[in-house]
Amino acid sequence: MSPRATAAKVRKMTVHPTDHAGLEILPFADCMRLLGTVPVGRVGFLADGEVVMLPVNHLADRQTVVFRSRSGSKLSTVGSKNLVGFEADDYDRRTHSGWSVVVSGFTEVVEDDDEIRRLEHLGLRSWGGAGDDASWIRIRPTSVTGRRTSGAAFAG
Repeated sequence: MSPRATAAKVRKMTVHPTDHAGLEILPFADCMRLLGTVPVGRVGFLADGEVVMLPVNHLADRQTVVFRSRSGSKLSTVGSKNLVGFEADDYDRRTHSGWSVVVSGFTEVVEDDDEIRRLEHLGLRSWGGAGDDASWIRIRPTSVTGRRTSGAAFAG
């Protein structure tokens, strides 16, 4: 089968519309579900006039993304009301299939004791040993976009 025919077949198999590159455009609910399937994402923000991208353990929680940051860390500078980007993805080298979800939004430090207790019971495992002085940071999305490839049309 020619690459063009394979791409056409893949487009017919996708459930959602595709973008100009043939990637499936994922709806919000699928994006949030996929964010919950991987433990690590990347947070992008400005610090000292530079763009910083840092990996974080995260959770998808009630249409938001939450993570922990230790006091004094570079990530703790995002604090509240800062615009950030967040990205998580997964890729299967064998099948050349994968997905990526990008969240843009504003941060807030979670300060409500009941909400902190609830978040602590969700099972977030922080590789950096977040400790007792770590804050919960929530990203309230202004935009959530996701793309998925089934791989067949992109296999090399």
